[in-house]
Amino acid sequence: MSDLELITFGCRLNAYETEVMRAHADAAGLSDTVIVNTCAVTGEAVRQARQAIRKARRARPGAKIVVTGCAAQIDPQQFAGMDEVDHVVGNQEKLEAATFRALKGALGPDDTEKVAVNDIMSVTETAGHLIEGFGGRARAYVQIQNGCDHRCTFCIIPFGRGPSRSVPAGEVVAQVRRLAENGYAEIVLTGVDMTAYGKDLPGAMTLGKLVRTVLKLVPELPRLRLSSIDSVEADADLIAAIAEEERLMPHLHLSLQAGDDMTLKRMKRRHARADSVSFCDAMRRVRPDIVFGADIIAGFPTETDGMFQNSVSLVDDCGLTFLHVFPFSPREGTPAARMPQVHGAVIAERARALRDKGAAALKAHLGRAKGRRIQVLLEDETQGRSADFTPVRLDTAPLETLHPDLCAASAGALLDCTVSGDDGAALLAEALR
Repeated sequence: MSDLELITFGCRLNAYETEVMRAHADAAGLSDTVIVNTCAVTGEAVRQARQAIRKARRARPGAKIVVTGCAAQIDPQQFAGMDEVDHVVGNQEKLEAATFRALKGALGPDDTEKVAVNDIMSVTETAGHLIEGFGGRARAYVQIQNGCDHRCTFCIIPFGRGPSRSVPAGEVVAQVRRLAENGYAEIVLTGVDMTAYGKDLPGAMTLGKLVRTVLKLVPELPRLRLSSIDSVEADADLIAAIAEEERLMPHLHLSLQAGDDMTLKRMKRRHARADSVSFCDAMRRVRPDIVFGADIIAGFPTETDGMFQNSVSLVDDCGLTFLHVFPFSPREGTPAARMPQVHGAVIAERARALRDKGAAALKAHLGRAKGRRIQVLLEDETQGRSADFTPVRLDTAPLETLHPDLCAASAGALLDCTVSGDDGAALLAEALR
C-alpha cells in the first residue's frame, strides 16, 4: 500500500485535478504524505476539510500534510494556522510538477515555504494535463476549461479558481485521443464554466466547435459527453452538434439554480425562467431522446413559497429527469450571505419537496423505457449507464451465458441490451445476443 494519500472534496474537476497531483507526486517520488484537496462551495465543505485534516494527523502522526484546493486558495492562512498542516498550496501551484519536487525535498515545515499560494486572478492560461485516466475503466474525464468570470451572488468559487481560461483545442484532442487509445469508450469534457470555453483563445473557438473538432479528429471514440453547462450561453455549433452528432451523448446537466425570475435576478444569473424552458423545448425538438439534469437551490435568501413553487414547476416545464438539489447554505464572503435568510427548517422542507419531485420525475422516465433497446457502458459486471446517463442494472445470468468474456473485466465495455423494467432507481436490462 502506498504511503501517499490524497483526500478530495467537492466537484468533479477537483477530483480530476487530484489525479494530476497524484501523477506529479509519484513522478517526484513524494512519500509519507497526505494531500487534502479542499472545496469552498459552502462553509460546511470547509468544516469537513478541517475535520479531515485533523483526522489524517491522528491517523498518521509522522506524515507530511499538504492542503490545497479552493478553500486553501481563498483563505490559506486559516489552514496554515492549523498545527496539523505542514504546507498550503494554491490551485495553480497544485498542478505544477515543480511544486511536488519542492515538497519531496522538504523534510519538514521549515525546509520550504509553508504557504505557496499565488494571486489566482493573475492566472491567464490553463494547460492540458495528460493523465492516463480517471473515474475507473468505464469513462475518463478531460479538463477543457477552468475559472469563471461571472459573479453569482451565492458563489465564492471564482475567487478560488480565478478568471475563465481555456485549454487549447489541440491539447484537448491529444488527451482525448490518448485516452481512446487506452481503451476508454466514453470521455467526459469538464470545467468550471464550460460554455465560456474559447473566449480567451485566438480565433472564434467555442464549446460547440471544440466538440465538433474532437469528434472529427478522434473517430475511434464511441462516446463523448459533456458535464454541466450554462444553457443560456450554448453556442450555435453546440446546438447543431447535439442535433447531429450521435456520438455526443443525449444528456445535458444544466446549471439552472432556480425557476423564479426574481430569485434568478437576486442570484445574478444570466437567464430568465423562460430561457430555460425554451432551451429544453428546442433541444428536445432537435434531439428527441435527450434527457436533462439540473442543479436547483432550495431556500435562497428572500425566497417565498410562491417563488419556490416556480422552481418546483420548472421540473415539469423543462422536463427535467435528474435533479441535484442544494439546500441553500450561506458562504461567508458572498453577497447572498448578507441577504435576509430563509429559516433553516423551511430550507430543509423545500429541499425535501424538490427531491421528492425529482424522484417522481425519474420514476416516470424509467417507466417510459420498458421494452427499449439501449446501449450500456458497463461500470462493473452488474451495472452501467445508458447513453442518456440513466443508471442500468443488468440481469447477470444472461450476461454470463451470452458474454462470458465480459464477466472478468467488464468495466468500460459497451453492451447492447433490452430494458425489461425498473426498480424505481435504475433500469433493469437483459443483454442481447
